[in-house]
Amino acid sequence: MNEELLVFTTVVEQSSLNKASKLLNLSQPALSRKIAKLEEEWGVSLFLRKGKRLELTQVGQEAYVYALAQLKRHQKFLQSVSRFKGTERRLVTIGASLTTIQTTLPPLVTALMHKYPDIEMKLITGKTHEIVASVRERKVDVGIIASSIQETGLICIPMFDDHLELVVAKNHELAGLVRAEMDSLRGQPMIVFSKGTWYRRLIDELFGRYGVVPDIRMEIDSFEAIVRLLPTCKTAALLPKSYLRSQLLRDNDLVTVPMKELAQTRRETCLIYGEHTLLSPELKEWMKEIKESLPRELS
Repeated sequence: MNEELLVFTTVVEQSSLNKASKLLNLSQPALSRKIAKLEEEWGVSLFLRKGKRLELTQVGQEAYVYALAQLKRHQKFLQSVSRFKGTERRLVTIGASLTTIQTTLPPLVTALMHKYPDIEMKLITGKTHEIVASVRERKVDVGIIASSIQETGLICIPMFDDHLELVVAKNHELAGLVRAEMDSLRGQPMIVFSKGTWYRRLIDELFGRYGVVPDIRMEIDSFEAIVRLLPTCKTAALLPKSYLRSQLLRDNDLVTVPMKELAQTRRETCLIYGEHTLLSPELKEWMKEIKESLPRELS
């Protein structure tokens, strides 16, 4: 019945079977049959034809008011049912590091909320080892970490590879280089991540391997702050490629400078969950989709 009521109200509002059929993606004969079914069930004529236009009969006008009210009540009922379902299966707890929140998590959350707009999300932050512990102790449903792990009882799903890139302002002395060398960073004023972060460990290992000591001006754990300070402080930074979208670089007058040694900072962002964790069908589908689509979005 609700389908016929929707067809009826659409025909009324379009005043044309042709326009209504295009809007509803139904053939005109199918549309006419649904209207005829209503007229037969109610025992009245709902429309008068005047040329190519349709006009409501007097009883058709009353039927239109009734149909609108019924459809509104039905929509309200569906929304109520959706809320009840949400209390049972639409709460997702995600654990991630602060750096992951700034790079990987936004597109993941966007994908999840777009597909399941009624889902309720809870976010827990921490360092990689803390997120792993939270997943192990079932404090979170899934964790997103900037490394690959092998631990009994945990499932680790690789999502995409990432690496650091050298970033400077367009007017920086390194901006014109076709390719920078590690020696280019020796004594170079830089902004780096705070100690204890995964990215800082990558940077320190890289500098140690080549015996390079940069001039570290600031230690910050916010990608956004680093990006905004680079032009002002005339410094360089090593930032994850996953964060460096083209629009971000353009908006802040920044460029990336190729450096072959940075391939050694490769790391794998993974999604982890407990082997015996009961994941909802929605969450399983979301995990499958992001594994397939995220590498393309970040490339």
